[in-house]
Amino acid sequence: MMATATRMPGVRVAIRGEVRHNESMAKHVSWRAGGTAKTFFKPADLEDLRAFLPTIAPSEKILMLGLGSNLLVRDGGYHGTVILTTPTLGGIALDASDKHIVVAGAGAASPHVAKFAARNHLAGAEWLAGVPGTIGGALAMNAGCYGTETWQQVVDCQTLDRRGVIHTRTAADFDIGYRHVETLVADREELFVAARFRFQAGNAETAQTRIKQLLAKRMASQPLDKPNAGSTFRNPPGDHAARLIESCGLKGHTIGGAQVSLKHANFIVNLGGASAKDIESLIDHMRDTVREKTGVELIQEVRIVGEMA
Repeated sequence: MMATATRMPGVRVAIRGEVRHNESMAKHVSWRAGGTAKTFFKPADLEDLRAFLPTIAPSEKILMLGLGSNLLVRDGGYHGTVILTTPTLGGIALDASDKHIVVAGAGAASPHVAKFAARNHLAGAEWLAGVPGTIGGALAMNAGCYGTETWQQVVDCQTLDRRGVIHTRTAADFDIGYRHVETLVADREELFVAARFRFQAGNAETAQTRIKQLLAKRMASQPLDKPNAGSTFRNPPGDHAARLIESCGLKGHTIGGAQVSLKHANFIVNLGGASAKDIESLIDHMRDTVREKTGVELIQEVRIVGEMA
C-alpha cells in the first residue's frame, strides 16, 4: 500500500515501506501468541519512517516492535499502529570520531552488538549477548543482565517525535531505574531509533570467549527450546523472582497452553496453541500466589498491550 506524508508545508513524500492491516502479531512476538495489529508498518529506512509518522492520527497509539521478546498482544488485538524496527533500523557501526563508541539502530539485536564490539577489540559489551531483544527494547526498559544495565553505557540516543523530527537525548532527559525508563520531556511522544554506546579497549579473543560463555550459560538455564518472552517479573530487591515462584510450587503449573517453565520458574513457555489469555492468566496467577504466600508483590517485566477478546 502506498501512502504520502507531509514533511514540510506543501511538500508530499511517498511512503516506500510496506503497510499492512490486521497483521497477526503471533508471527512477530516470541511467545507466538496473540491478536492482530490494526496497522503494521515496515519502513524502508529511517527517512521513510520519518515520512510515515506524520500520517498517523495524533490520537492513534504507536508500538515500536523489534524481536517481540518482551511483549504480549492480547487476543482482541492492538487497535493502533505497530512499527517494525528490524531489520531496517538494525545498523551497527563504529562512531567515526571515536572508535570506543558503537552506534546501533533500534532494530539491532543486542547479541549482534555484543559480537560487533568484540570483533572491534572492545570490552564491556559482552553482557548484551544475554539480552534476547533489540537495542530499542533495551533502551525503552533499561534491560540488563550479568550486573550491567543498558543506560550505564549509553552516550546519547536518537529519538523521533510524531512529526518525524529527530532529537538527540541523553540520560538526563529520562527517569531511569531498574527495568524502568520514562521520558522527562513534557507533552511529547518520542520513539527510540538509535543510540551510541561507549565501551573500553579490549581484546577480541577474550571478549568473544566471554560471549560464548554467557550464551552457554543462557542455554543451560533458560527454556530456549520453547516459545517464551524472557523474564516474566523483575527481581525484587535482594531476591530473585524465580526463587519466589518456585518456592510457591508453581514450576510446571499450566493454564491452557501456557506453562511456568520447568527449567526456569520466571519464564512462561508456550507448549503449543497457547492464547494470549492463557499467558496473561498464568502471569496473574503467579503474581497472586507469590503475594499470598510470601507477601512479596512481583512487578511485571513483560509488556502487555491490546484489547481483551
